[in-house]
This record gives sequence, structure tokens and C-alpha cells, in this order.
Amino acid sequence: MSPLVRFAPSPTGYLHIGNARPALLNALFARTHGGRFLLRLDDTDRERSTEVFALAIEEDLAWLGIVPDLRARQSERSAAHGAAADRLKALGRLYPCYETPDELERRRRRQLGRGLPPIYDRAALALTAAERAEMEAQGRIPHWRFKLEPRTVAWDDLVRGPAHVDCASLSDPVLIRADGSYLYTLPSVVDDADLAVTHVIRGEDHVTNTGVQVQIFEALGAAIPVFGHHNLLTTADGEGLSKRLGHLSLRGLRAAGYEPAAVRALAVLTGSAEAVRAVASMDELAGLVDLAGISRAPAKFDPHELDGLNARLVHAMPYAEAQPRLEALGVPDAVAEPFWLAVRANLLKVAEAGDWWRVVAGPVTPVIADAAVAAAALETLPPEPYGPETWKAWTLAVRERTGAKGRALFMPLRLALTGLEHGPDLAGLLPLIGRARAAGRLAGAVA
Repeated sequence: MSPLVRFAPSPTGYLHIGNARPALLNALFARTHGGRFLLRLDDTDRERSTEVFALAIEEDLAWLGIVPDLRARQSERSAAHGAAADRLKALGRLYPCYETPDELERRRRRQLGRGLPPIYDRAALALTAAERAEMEAQGRIPHWRFKLEPRTVAWDDLVRGPAHVDCASLSDPVLIRADGSYLYTLPSVVDDADLAVTHVIRGEDHVTNTGVQVQIFEALGAAIPVFGHHNLLTTADGEGLSKRLGHLSLRGLRAAGYEPAAVRALAVLTGSAEAVRAVASMDELAGLVDLAGISRAPAKFDPHELDGLNARLVHAMPYAEAQPRLEALGVPDAVAEPFWLAVRANLLKVAEAGDWWRVVAGPVTPVIADAAVAAAALETLPPEPYGPETWKAWTLAVRERTGAKGRALFMPLRLALTGLEHGPDLAGLLPLIGRARAAGRLAGAVA
């Protein structure tokens, strides 16, 4: 059977670089093993889940290069969740509890004060039917806890190797709130089982959840998926990225002009056995990802490294890939290819090509730093057509006329032709600027 993996975000906000890591690891695993990728929206938070965020998640995944094979929404599966809850109640594994949050907190503090672990003491299991009826008559509505078996749950983790959780050290988890809504745990297990998810690849913050969820799978008689728990992306200071959205949201990174391939590579290769490098295609990236090679240490994300990756991808980007974006920037198709080849090595982001097209097409306010060099350059400016050798022949003529060489020759010409002290090789720009604009700028005119 081919693998079925899932990415299960909650549509309560925009995806960020930290979310990109599990999404990509799942998608790349499916690609490598001939499997399928399920996007499951965990949208049971009725107050905060919105269709705007649901659509944004799809858009962000598509930008990363992930197109789900299957889609599901937890909100449409409430009947299955209810049936599973009823089965667990009938088995005595899901039991009602009547404590208020304040009562639970006071109990927790007492346990800590006595040096005991602050786990739920299962007092609700000792209630008689009459006592439960009395509490309900008082208006108390129960929440429901899953009764854990006090044993160790072990599994072979795709990332961590042999792993285990001692469930005897855990509180019985609340699966259903007093208002009847489900917490994350039960719907996740039910949907994984019903949708035949074979591999659950997620962050290491879910390791303890896995011990609990395995027991729920077993209680429901469902097949247990293979688990893999990867390290989390953090800031250089170890802060969780989920706390710092803004420019680290996928939407923000896209708006800032970063290439999805750069984001993919940094999100996946950081904290792995592979060195972070510019990887243009999903297939190539999939060939570099080995879940067993992911480090146990936090994966520290450096936003500045993204700039370097992005620049390397842009410098190597073929014209055919850049062409639609150059057209959107207003670069005429007739000169777009030589223009791209002339400027791409100086770009951090493709959008910056628009700045250099404005330098080419004008108007530019020239800077005449050396009047003698500018005058000699104007006098020796050759007739068109211009080609790759024009710049070399022309600057040699200016040098012979003025004696200027090196920086004393090239900087005044750059300032006059572009108004800037830096930029792409002028041998490539001059044919694009053309004789008329070059002559005007050498004469000090805005052109």
C-alpha cells in the first residue's frame, strides 16, 4: 500500500516558516515513496477558524509547490467523532468529570506543595451515579477524559528511532469540553484512522501526544500509523517561530519577493544532515531529505541565510522562468532575454530587475564626476548597432584619449550612464541603454 501522509493545520491564522517544515517534510516523503498528500483542515475551533485562512493555506501551499492529492475538513466529520466518543464511553475509557477549572487548579497546587506530580487524580471515577446526578442538578456540565492505561507506549520513530512515552506519568487527557466541543486529540485520531493515514510526520512537540493517541487508536481497534517527530524551527535565540509571524509568514515572505525554492530549502534542510543549499526543484530537494538524518537539536532558522539562498537561485534562474515576471515588470519582450542575462547576477530578488530596467529605459539623472572623461566618451561613442564587444572597444578609445584607466575610467562612465556607483556589467547594459540615451547622459542631460 502506498503511503498517505497528512498536513493538518488549523485555519485560524496564516502559515509561517515553522509550518512550512512539516508540510514540506510530508509532501517530500510522499513524493519519494510514491505516496499521496492529504490536506486536512483541523477547523473545529468554531470561533477562530475562517474561510479566509482556509483559502490562504491552500494558496501558501501551492506557492511552496505542494498540491494536495486529497482534502478534508474536520468540521464535516463531527458525526464520526461523536460515534467514536460513544464507543469509548461504552468501553469505559471516556468518563465524565465535573471539576471546575478553579477546583482543578487548587488541586494541582496542593499536589505540587506535597511534592507530587500535578496529574489528575481520577476523582471523578469514584463518583456514584447519585453524586453525578446531584452535580448535574446543580447545573454542572461534565467534560470528558480518556482513561489511560498506566503503561509505556513504544514505537519506532522515523526521525528519533526507538521512542516511548510512560503514560503512567500523564494526566488522563480531556477529549471533550463541557460545551461539547472536541479538543485536538480525538478528532485527529478518528480522522487519521478513517482516512487511512499511514504515516504521521510532525513536530517533536507532539511526542507525548503520540503516547496518548496510540492508546486511543488501540481502544477504537484502528490501525496505528507510523510516526515521525522532527525538530522544530526556532530563532537563533531558540524562540519558537510560531510566536514571530509577520515577515516570517509565508504570505509575508512571498510579498517580500523571496523565491519559494529558497524558503523550501531553508525550511527543510536547516537542522538536517544535509548542508543548507539552493535547491531549485521539489524532486531534487526530496532526494536530499532523510528523516532519519534530521538532528535532535533545535533547527535554528537564520532569516539572513534566506537572502543568500534567494540570490543564488536568482543568479542561476534561466530566462524562460524569469520571462513572465519580467513582462509584469514592464520589460519589453524584444530585449527581455539580454536584459535578464545582463542584470540577474546583481539581483537578490527578481523584482529588483524592475529597478534596473528603469536605469536602462530612463529617465536617469546622470552624475558627471569627471567632465573630461565624459566629454571624451561622448566624442568617441560609436554608432549602433552595439554588441558584446562594443564596451571594450569604446572604453579603450576613451582611455587613449584621456589617459584614465581602472577606476578613474570606469567609475565616471558608470555614474554618467546609470547615476549609480554600482550595478551590472556595463558591457551588457550599454547595448540596452542605446546610443541616444547614452549620449544624452554623457552630456549631462536627464535621459
